[in-house]
Amino acid sequence: MSATQIMPALFLGHGSPMNALQNNTTTKQWQELGQTLPKPKAILLLSAHWLTRGTAISTASRPQTIHDFGGFPAELFAMQYPAVGAPELAKQIAASLSIPVARIDSQGLDHGSWSALVHLYPEADIPVFQLSLDQNLSPQQQFQVGRELRRWREQGVLIIGSGNVVHNLRALAPGSPPLPWATRFNQAVTESLMAEEYSALLDYKTLVDTGTAELCHPTDEHLQPLFYLLGSAFPGEHRLLFNNSLEMGAISMLSLQLG
Repeated sequence: MSATQIMPALFLGHGSPMNALQNNTTTKQWQELGQTLPKPKAILLLSAHWLTRGTAISTASRPQTIHDFGGFPAELFAMQYPAVGAPELAKQIAASLSIPVARIDSQGLDHGSWSALVHLYPEADIPVFQLSLDQNLSPQQQFQVGRELRRWREQGVLIIGSGNVVHNLRALAPGSPPLPWATRFNQAVTESLMAEEYSALLDYKTLVDTGTAELCHPTDEHLQPLFYLLGSAFPGEHRLLFNNSLEMGAISMLSLQLG
């Protein structure tokens, strides 16, 4: 299969669940992506909101829309994303990995998945399934799982990591300019992505000055999807950064397209 036939891969800064309802700069970019990317056979999604001890994959034939948040309008809780799953493909991918993978047929789509997918593929006409973020794995090991997933891009699978490069809910201030430590970390990640300095990103706590990474990620589940996604990269392939902004002071929407 030629390079032009390999599916791209995406890391999406998903931000607030309210993006599902909104028409803003971020969601317009998602809409444009859905209109311009090659149509995938299926979507494999790694979301910051499915954490497990040990790796798991969703084998649901009709994954439910999970409303895993609180304090938002009823309209958001009413949203559904009725895409089918891809249980047989999920089982094939699970079997292809060198680590044990639990098959979970009750796992639906969390908001890290569907809040972006409602804009990317509003018709919900592409099968979607999720791979969990394994909390027993180091960033380097998560990267290696991504490396094993890379081959599936050659089979028409769109791999999406959904999280945020900066994610500190305690520091949020609506209308606030970007906080200096968030800006420093976001810029360092931006530069490392463009230079393909993946080892620096995997050792992200030393990427900038002491303590900044911990401010940006009191817990790092929103950064982990990026580690898997980087593992799925092919050497030297085109990289495009988009939605590179900081919202509410401490949420980075920085996103990456590979291929």
